[in-house]
Order: sequence, then C-alpha cells, then structure tokens
Amino acid sequence: MSIITREIAGYLNKSSWIRRMFEAGLELKQKYGPDKVSDFSLGNPDLPPVPAVAQSLRDLADRVDQPLSLGYMPNAGYPTLRQALADRLSQEQRVTLASEHVIVTCGAAGGLNTLFRAVLEAGDELVCPAPYFVEYGFYAGNFGGVLVPVPATPVTFSLDLDAIEKALTERTRVLLINSPNNPAGVIYSQEELVALCDMLRKHSERNGREVFLVSDEPYRFLAYDGVEVPPVLPLYPYSVVIGSFSKSLSIAGERIGYIAVSPQMPQVQDLVRGMIFTNRTLGYVNAPAIGQRIVEAALGANVDVDIYRQRRDCMANLLENAELEFRLPQGAFYFFPKVPGNGDDVQFCQMLQDECILAVPGRGFGYPGFIRLTYCMDKAVIERAVPGFKRAADRMRAS
Repeated sequence: MSIITREIAGYLNKSSWIRRMFEAGLELKQKYGPDKVSDFSLGNPDLPPVPAVAQSLRDLADRVDQPLSLGYMPNAGYPTLRQALADRLSQEQRVTLASEHVIVTCGAAGGLNTLFRAVLEAGDELVCPAPYFVEYGFYAGNFGGVLVPVPATPVTFSLDLDAIEKALTERTRVLLINSPNNPAGVIYSQEELVALCDMLRKHSERNGREVFLVSDEPYRFLAYDGVEVPPVLPLYPYSVVIGSFSKSLSIAGERIGYIAVSPQMPQVQDLVRGMIFTNRTLGYVNAPAIGQRIVEAALGANVDVDIYRQRRDCMANLLENAELEFRLPQGAFYFFPKVPGNGDDVQFCQMLQDECILAVPGRGFGYPGFIRLTYCMDKAVIERAVPGFKRAADRMRAS
C-alpha cells in the first residue's frame, strides 16, 4: 500500500515534463560539463534583478532591527503595496482599482490556488486553451476542479472560439487564459478577447451561474515588436487578473504575485474577503515580507526586454537553420516549434538529448507534436546548439 494518496501517486506518474528534462539536463552537465550542454528546458530567468532590488535590500537592512520589521502584516499584504499595485494596475488595465481590489500573493501560482479555493466546487470545470502550463490541471485538482483543455488554432495558436463555446457546460466555472502564452508565445488580440467575453456573458446568463475569466499574466511586460497585451478587466465584470514579478524584476525565488479583480464585479468584496481567507488557510498566511518590500521599491521597473528580443532572434536563426516550422513569439521567452516530419515529440527530445540539447515535449503542455524551447540564457548557449540541433532535426526527418 502506498504511503501517499492514489491521487498524488497518479500525478507523480504523469509529473511535469519540464522538471523531467531539467533533471536530465543536470545529468548531462555532470557527465559532459556545463559548457557542453544547451539546456532550453526551464524558464528560469538568468538576468540579474533590476538595480532597485539591490537598493531596496540595502535600505531594508538598515531598518531590520526595528520591531516587527519582518513580522506579520495583513493577510492581503502591506496596505502601502496594495495601494501602489492598485495605482499601477489601474494604468495597465485601464480601469480604476482601489487597494481593496488587490491581494498580494505567493507568486502567480499562489494567486491561482487562492482564487480556485474560493470559487471551485467539487466537479467544477476549468476550461483553458491548449497548449497550457501543465500545473493548471494540478491547481484545479487541488480543490476538486477538472481541467478541460481546448486546442488552440493550429500554427497561429489563436483562440478557437467555436471549440471553446462547445466546451462550456453547466459545470464550467473558470475560463483561464495565459497571455503572453507559455509555451506558444502568442498574445491574444483585443478582438479575440471581446468575442470571448461576449460568449462568457451569454453562457453565464443562460445557465444562471457566473463563469470567471481569469487572465494569468506573469509575462505581460515581455512583449515584442510593438504588440500590445490587451487588458481584460474592462471587458467583463467577472474577470480576474493574476500576475507576478518573477520575470519582470528577475526575482522568481521571492515568490511575489498578486490578484486583481474587476471593480465592476457584483459582490466583488465577497470574493476578495473569500480570497483573503483562502490565502491564509491554504498555509500561505501572507506573501514574504522582504519580497513585498522589494516590489514596493521596484514597482514600475523591468529587466531589459531588448536582451530577450535579441535571444529570441538568435533562437529563430537556430530553428531556421534546422528547417523547423515555427511561429515567432510575440511575447514571453519560449518557442513552440513543430517536430520535423510530423514526428513524435518525445522521440525528438531524446534525439536532441543525444546532442546535449534539452527541450520539453509538447505533450507536457497538452499539445503533442511540438516542443518547447526557452531562451532565458546567454546567446552563446543558443549558438553552440546550432549544429547539434540541425543533426537531430535531420535524423528525425529521416526516421
């Protein structure tokens, strides 16, 4: 008999492909040396934190001997940070948010779990476009929810609105989008979002139960070529935005994120109070004090997006050299190219491993036949993978 539950044992059997490939990368680096391996598996931002982070830590060190300097604060976060976030998000989302519309969370992942605990009943469905971040299914399952993936339009990865509408049922409680998208790099357009919100409004009215539109936005700052990430809060009263500062400030390990709810939502304060309660009782209690102070001091700063753009273009050259079919990412720091010759994504990742290159199979994101490559590393790592990537692609086509 297993010491863990059958549910968790089942999750482990289909555990994250991202982590599997990352661990395979560790083995390759130990065997051949880190300078021989090109690891494109894990989206761990390598840029140093923005300068304001270091200054905020120095300032905090000068005050840390004061009483309660690192003690508990309200479960929703420091009031000064909540107000600063409300002001900042009001500009981004083009609505007027007050501090009581914002909760500080333990990263975007903590924010999603906090929300899902507050709104999901056992058996409720969470619909999301595929490809999607694999942890979404586990987050929903934590509270009895069921993930319902809907494949995006091939090639462009835009929303398949007809398929989404067919996937909506009387048990649908959340429609979750991620834009800019991990892993496809697509940014959903204003037209798509307006049509999606109109669909959700009609479905909610017809079934007498609200469907929440949840926009997961940790990569909002990371958009290229003048493409805008449209705000969702003005489009639909039951909309919620969740984000983090892991990538924008390059402080992923500090686990600081937020939830912002539409001020137009009926009974909005009931939802906020419910999420403050679940934020506490899930064991987060509150987001880390030091991280909150860092964000308050650095709010508005971002790492240099142009560095990621240069790396994107370098990765595009690698894929063009290997003659892979791909869509140039509009945002985030991932490529999601098609496997050569309509081959198997796991097999292709193994061929890449033979060349000391790490990628993640698309089936780990609910979209087989593709692979995910991250480019949050120095261009030299990408450039040294060019010949090996071409050899693996040629082998795949010949198999």
